[in-house]
Amino acid sequence: MDVILFTVFNSLLYGMLLFMLSSGLTLIFGMMGILNFAHASFFMLGAYFAYQISEILGFYPALFIAPIIIAFCGALVERYGLRRVHKFGHVAELLFTFGLFYIIEEIVQMIWGKVPVGYHIPLSMDFPLFTLMGMSYPAYQMFTLTISVAIFLGLFAILTKTRAGLIIKAALTHPEIVSSLGHNVPKVFMMVFGLGCGLAGLAGVLAGNTLGTEPAMALMLGPIVFVVVVVGGLGSLKGALVASLLIGLMQTFAISLDYSINSVMELLGLTLDIESLWHILVDLTISQLAPILPYLLLVVILIARPRGLFGTRDV
Repeated sequence: MDVILFTVFNSLLYGMLLFMLSSGLTLIFGMMGILNFAHASFFMLGAYFAYQISEILGFYPALFIAPIIIAFCGALVERYGLRRVHKFGHVAELLFTFGLFYIIEEIVQMIWGKVPVGYHIPLSMDFPLFTLMGMSYPAYQMFTLTISVAIFLGLFAILTKTRAGLIIKAALTHPEIVSSLGHNVPKVFMMVFGLGCGLAGLAGVLAGNTLGTEPAMALMLGPIVFVVVVVGGLGSLKGALVASLLIGLMQTFAISLDYSINSVMELLGLTLDIESLWHILVDLTISQLAPILPYLLLVVILIARPRGLFGTRDV
């Protein structure tokens, strides 16, 4: 029972981290219709900027300063890059962000090198918050979980309950009307893109000291973010939350299950008389399949429900 509780806690933490990272991409696509391939690069930049700032000012100032810097960088990318290629269509936008991904990765390697940097959990939070059934729950992970939940509640309230949220959503569907009412639609899009990148940067600040801050971190988490956004539904914040938690539970539990078809058959007292090629397949454990499970889910969702769990438009 204690192992199950600990696994649920870890899956919840991983799921909310995925949500914090994917919420920015969901916001950008939902409001602007742009799939930002460089989104995970802003996540990586958030971790590196937090490392650099924390070396001088400490972790807590870095927690606020780094996401603001990333949001400003994102706004500049939209203003002087995406806005210029937008008129050429979505393919041009995809290629632009694809190229930006590799540019940022190369710049990071030139400045900080190719090996992980020493970005660590702050000492003030490096202790077990409580112990349940013999399992310790770190204070920093609870801190990260709390911020993730606060981000979801804050974004949901802003987009559904405030005038600013209504203007943002209306600017996507009826830009001419919003512009005629005196609102600067390009400025709204720039702010949305900057906010989305800032959320990715905040995720990097919080995750960089636990996952490791290195140039490969964007490539490691980038694909899974797109899985979350597509499974949840393009542009759906609620869908991103559900998909993040679902994938978190799926991967965390799968890693802890060291069972294969062959081992289950042996527990039942049965033997499989099969050829060597098939024997390799039946000996594969669930933990070995854990990395590909989200992508299998993606394929199933695209076949059965192309718009995702809560999306309003097809992929």
